[in-house]
Amino acid sequence: MRIERDSMGAVEIPDDALYGAQTARAVENFRVSGRASYPEFIHATISIKKAAAQVNAKLGLLSSQKAAAIVAAADRILSGEYTEHFVVDVFQAGAGTSHNMNCNEVIANLANESLGGRCGSYNPIHPNDDVNMAQSTNDVIPTAMRIAALNLLKSLYTIIGEFKELLWQKAVEFDDVIKSGRTHLQDAVPIRLGQEFSGYAVCIQKHIEHLKSSAVELRYLGIGGSAAGTGLNVHPDYRRMMADTLSELVDEDLKMADNYFEAMQSMRPFVILSGSLRNLSVDLGRIANDFRLLSSGPKTGLSEINLPPVQPGSSIMPGKVNPVLAEMLNMVCYRVIGNDLTISSAAAAGQLELNVMMPIIADSLIESLRILTGGIRSFSNRCLKGITANKDRCSEYAEKSFAMVTALNTVIGYLKAAEVAKESADTGKPIKEIVLERGYLKPEELDIYLAPEKLTEPGIPGRKDTGSE
Repeated sequence: MRIERDSMGAVEIPDDALYGAQTARAVENFRVSGRASYPEFIHATISIKKAAAQVNAKLGLLSSQKAAAIVAAADRILSGEYTEHFVVDVFQAGAGTSHNMNCNEVIANLANESLGGRCGSYNPIHPNDDVNMAQSTNDVIPTAMRIAALNLLKSLYTIIGEFKELLWQKAVEFDDVIKSGRTHLQDAVPIRLGQEFSGYAVCIQKHIEHLKSSAVELRYLGIGGSAAGTGLNVHPDYRRMMADTLSELVDEDLKMADNYFEAMQSMRPFVILSGSLRNLSVDLGRIANDFRLLSSGPKTGLSEINLPPVQPGSSIMPGKVNPVLAEMLNMVCYRVIGNDLTISSAAAAGQLELNVMMPIIADSLIESLRILTGGIRSFSNRCLKGITANKDRCSEYAEKSFAMVTALNTVIGYLKAAEVAKESADTGKPIKEIVLERGYLKPEELDIYLAPEKLTEPGIPGRKDTGSE
């Protein structure tokens, strides 16, 4: 062990630890989840430290030697080294001070070692005075949250775009499969399986558009606001230069905040993005549930589609195969919906110039982005790609459904059609047979009015002027 000192006194730290006194105190204080921050959040914070060193050097506030050592240390961390030294629990000091100091201390120790210094001496580079120069936890953390979210969104956009395209492919593949529609989980008018899938595809496309629009505000950074948004101890050009430098480092078009007080007070951008992820999850979960229902059986359920068998489904029932990918996607969606409640509640807990709940907002948002990306990817590759249709089963249900009598409303009237439907339900007789027995229509007329393919398109059956003859 080595001894370090901070403003509160002496602290024992493992000799091989790159972190320092403030991190060590956090480790002792916050033995909660046993889980540190996600790598995306750590890397976003390190990117800010790297950018700040470069900007402060250009402004003449930090020596070129110190800046180069800080940048080199940051690059080593960004390459994937030293992950084990970021040890602060997700549930930590308000606003993320412990996380910020963990990053400052690791960079300072790495930089000092590269300059021949001793770990823990903080000479010549100090974690607060040099690595944290012109910064505060209060402007670093919300900026890191923005950068981490923007980086994760890149992968999510790709995966969800592929998911949408797969849905469209299935819509085309299943376009000739006529089945019974269902409303209230009861038989309804015929629909094509491809039409059902086209609805899923358009729904996801709309969510993609909304998701992209909800991310716009993430590009406006409050970095340079310092402790309260005033920019105390910050060079007047620092804000602009940081936005430009970070844009290059993380390959995003980042801008200065319109108002630095608002950027530090409000968690609105994260609430908006989380809300979009929640809305997406609501529909993803609904689609996954539809797939489970449509594939139910295979002998005693609907069994209109087949999901690829990917693993045994039971430890006791041989041969059983479950819709495990759809079940997994459901669980992902429920977690994202729960995370959204956490984020919105935490966002409402901010007071005056700061929201101290940022660590849990960051963790919940990053988790939502990560699991949605992974969940959709697995579902697309292992389930959606391999879905097939049971065309005969679909046709059988469509032909048996007495809801087909709806097509006769404009020909024999609603009341007569209702009587036919009731008799069909009571006796099991087909619709066509009952209509012929009652003398309502001739066989050739029924063939026109009840042609299944015509019942799945707009128009009034039997009328030339509607295109439905």
